[in-house]
Amino acid sequence: MTASSTRRTTAARSRLAAVGATAVAGALILTGCGDHTDKGGSSNSSGASSAPLASKLPADIRKAGVIKVGSDIAYPPVEFIQNGKTVGIDPDIADALGKQLGVKLDFQNGKFDNLIVGLQANRFQVIMSAMSDTKDRQNGINSDNGQKVGNGVDFVDYFTAGTSILVQKGNPKGVKSLDDLCGKVVALQKGTTSEDIAKTQSKKCTKDGKKAIDLQTFDTDPEALLRLKQGASVADLNDFPVAAYNAKTSSGGKDFEVTGDQIEAGPYGIAVSKTNTQLRDALQAAMSAIIKNGDYTKILQKWNVTDGAVTESKINGGS
Repeated sequence: MTASSTRRTTAARSRLAAVGATAVAGALILTGCGDHTDKGGSSNSSGASSAPLASKLPADIRKAGVIKVGSDIAYPPVEFIQNGKTVGIDPDIADALGKQLGVKLDFQNGKFDNLIVGLQANRFQVIMSAMSDTKDRQNGINSDNGQKVGNGVDFVDYFTAGTSILVQKGNPKGVKSLDDLCGKVVALQKGTTSEDIAKTQSKKCTKDGKKAIDLQTFDTDPEALLRLKQGASVADLNDFPVAAYNAKTSSGGKDFEVTGDQIEAGPYGIAVSKTNTQLRDALQAAMSAIIKNGDYTKILQKWNVTDGAVTESKINGGS
């Protein structure tokens, strides 16, 4: 998997390409599940007393035995619901972290663009939702207008991915790059890095004397995928792992294909409130531990996403 050398400059989520063996009825059937809380969550059986890094956690979390995780659980293969259970790359990594820390990481489902608000309102303690670590997010800056909108968050980085262009099978509109989207309808999930990329490209289109992109945004990526499948849009922009997964699994690989190279590759991060540095540092220590002991590699191998592996878990490593 190759990624472009373009630096990530926007501040939304980038949600590698999993073409794993786990069969799902297709991302399209998940439409609307982002509004319902998943009661199953991710869990582990290790007690705090036997966990090697339990002492690093804040006392209240050790006592509760749970870290509540905000997530938009409609983004296979990163996180999605299968047979009533939250599964995917993020939940598997969360389980491995929980074993190091002696707690359960319980996934709470919600809309992506509300997750940081929920974190700051203490509805959960971390966000793990294929969220890109960017300077704007760290500093609480609205990427659309450059205005300060909050205190920002800290990130514990754990993965790397870029954005890809997903088109209908056979690429009937001949889309090969972002420049080919000028004047066309593009469907994607709002509040994402993909949306920022599309808006930036649309401005470039008009600057070059072409028509702007007709951008249609939706609460969940499956809604955008449905528009593409129906031919109501020419492309969907989403993370390379997700784009490739949908190309592989939707209708047995008959609906979509990925075109062009990855755009603006950058790190995913676990978002933590800036006031909760002890939890942040505990999560970084747990990430470092599972990278060292091999659990992290096994998880990425399971989902066929080893090209997105990091060798070191950084804090606020995004640009």
